[in-house]
Amino acid sequence: MTTTTTAGAPATDPRTMRRVAISVLIGTTVEWYDFILYGSAAALVFGPLFFPSESTTVQTLLSFSTFAVGFGARPLGGIILGHVGDRIGRKRVLFLSLMLMGIATFLIGVMPTYDQIGLAAPLLLVLLRLVQGFGVGGEWGGAVLTSVEFASPGRRGLYGSLPQMGVPLGLFTATAVFFCFRQLPEDAFMSWGWRIPFLLSVVLVGIGLFVRSRLEDTPAFTAVKERDEIQKVPVLAALRRYPRQIALATGSMISTGAYFYVVNTYALSYAKETGAQSGSAMLIAVLISALVAACALPVFGAYGQRHGRRRTIIFGLGAMIVWIFPTFLAVDTGNPVLLVLAYVVGALFFSVSYGPQATFITELFDASVRFTASSLSFQIGVLLGGAIAPIVATSLFAATDTSMTVAAYVAVLSLLSLICVAAVTKNDLARGSADMGGVEAP
Repeated sequence: MTTTTTAGAPATDPRTMRRVAISVLIGTTVEWYDFILYGSAAALVFGPLFFPSESTTVQTLLSFSTFAVGFGARPLGGIILGHVGDRIGRKRVLFLSLMLMGIATFLIGVMPTYDQIGLAAPLLLVLLRLVQGFGVGGEWGGAVLTSVEFASPGRRGLYGSLPQMGVPLGLFTATAVFFCFRQLPEDAFMSWGWRIPFLLSVVLVGIGLFVRSRLEDTPAFTAVKERDEIQKVPVLAALRRYPRQIALATGSMISTGAYFYVVNTYALSYAKETGAQSGSAMLIAVLISALVAACALPVFGAYGQRHGRRRTIIFGLGAMIVWIFPTFLAVDTGNPVLLVLAYVVGALFFSVSYGPQATFITELFDASVRFTASSLSFQIGVLLGGAIAPIVATSLFAATDTSMTVAAYVAVLSLLSLICVAAVTKNDLARGSADMGGVEAP
């Protein structure tokens, strides 16, 4: 890997970097705990409670539709909260996004079901899912920029991977809590047990807000204010300056959303419907693979710093194209050992691409529009890949009666992302990140 030395921000002192690392890691873990918890409930609970139907397939499709609604709100959250982040500061967005997510998640936990209030129940569920999506739409950009803009150029890959760790850690926490309450008798779980994981969010959010209140704004944003370069409408400035970079960054994220939510959300419903694996076996596989990913992400974030982020991401995407097929074959065997092995290997391949991805995207844009442009790219990419993935997967299996069509669908989207990453050039990075210092050249 070669680098270009420019006028980047000076290295931040170790005490501040520890505070940044703790704030980002705890906050993103809580944020993703809330967002992913909904996916587990959509796969196992929300269908019969909020969408009564004689067909379990229809219940699942309707439940996953509300799951997808949250993705629809994420680009809007990215634009609006990105606007705030580029004009007022990164810190305020980190605080606001976590608070929005916490309130929405708690209210889901106390919401009446269809049997209690009729059609109002699924409508309220959709509304609260929209609020969740809006909050997480600003969370990723704020957390990533806080990490990357505080870090020295040589450690940007490592610190840029910390917000990425929040995804598997949130997945692990949400799955572990849900798994514990899933052990209740079926009647108890369906009546009140499923609510407790949502209500626990209040405690986690409180911890996250306390930690984040101690942060300052990043040196890069402070420099933008001092140079009087604050953009009046950051989204318009970003689209005007970086249309190519936004398109490629968006495409690079499509595979991430599709792979993650098909394997960790749709597969739970698939295994339950077909009887291929027990619910406990699936949740254990998700738990173990999430821990593996959480450990692997910073390793590959740092690896990408040394050996090139683009080539690292390309390798990871290529591996995911192939491995999605053995993953579903392992689910179909009914063997829990093969299932766990497939999920663990898949988590490693996912980490290869996802670990360097946040830093890779932020290096495409300058600091005055970086929050908006990065958030917009990330959230639209995940919307296109992740929002409808469980719905498409459910429909594909219903039409073909084989999981291989689902695997092929994920593989095609991974190939699309690989092409987008490969198309990023040295000029794409140089135009956007003259203020970053030590920017990687592909």
